[in-house]
Amino acid sequence: MAFALRKRGPSEFERAADGSMTLMEHIRELRNRLFRASLAIMVGFGFGIWLAGPVRHLLSKPYCDLPQAIDPATGQCKFVQLGVADLFLLNLKIGLWVGLIIAAPVWLYQLWAFIAPGLHRHERRYAYIFTALAAPLFAAGAVLAFFVTTKGLEFLLDISGPDIATTLEVTRYISFVTNLILLFGVAFEFPLVALMLNFVGLVSARKLLSWWRVAIFVFFAFSAVVTPTPDPFGMTALAICLSALYFGAVGIAFLNDRRKGRGKEVYSGLGDDEVSPLELDDEPVAAGSRVDFSGPIEAPAPVAAPAPIERRYDDMT
Repeated sequence: MAFALRKRGPSEFERAADGSMTLMEHIRELRNRLFRASLAIMVGFGFGIWLAGPVRHLLSKPYCDLPQAIDPATGQCKFVQLGVADLFLLNLKIGLWVGLIIAAPVWLYQLWAFIAPGLHRHERRYAYIFTALAAPLFAAGAVLAFFVTTKGLEFLLDISGPDIATTLEVTRYISFVTNLILLFGVAFEFPLVALMLNFVGLVSARKLLSWWRVAIFVFFAFSAVVTPTPDPFGMTALAICLSALYFGAVGIAFLNDRRKGRGKEVYSGLGDDEVSPLELDDEPVAAGSRVDFSGPIEAPAPVAAPAPIERRYDDMT
């Protein structure tokens, strides 16, 4: 039973957190985590290649649901392929994106496990909260992008008229849809940036609320640039969603400030360019007691000469 009494040593996380790991051990840990993340991405890439066809059909649905996209001769939705290997390369690209999404829990955990020992406990807690909010927000932006793509394509194809036959090139269309999904998903992360600034104490909720006019203008300008069509529908939908998320983030920031007691400081109600008030005290200052001079310092005692060294021993013994 001697093996049951063996004391368990500190884990890699504890050794990395307290700084006891050497530089080579950190490099070795980074190598191992990169290998695990790469292996997970390769496995996800294999599943992504298998799912490339259904994903491509799903991304083609906004265009294929329109009556202009149906071929009157065959009754099917068709795209144009300009190069011989365009569809093959497109499936590889879709498989890579799908593989990154499937393997995201593994490579995100490996990244987090390497960074987390260098953070404080409250910083790790904030990272958990922001990560849990980032994924649903990105998914909501992707759904909105899919909806805006349908309306935008309908508007663009109606402009061409019945005398022009429109057939889209498959790689350019898929790139258009995926880029729009990426832009909308990243745009929905803007409120998290405002919350992060508030949680670390850089910006107060009152200051965030005072920027609402600038924020709404920036949201509408950003929406006008990234939406694919000149019609106001997609731009307004994205801008309204971003504005609602911003005001929701400001409300959470107010709750956080109230929890931490911010805004109750002595000079919290003053502006940056306002002079702080000074209290005028008219009471006279009474004279203090007289301080006498200190006496002279006595001379130090003479230092005795050192004893002779015993020659039988050297300096070490």
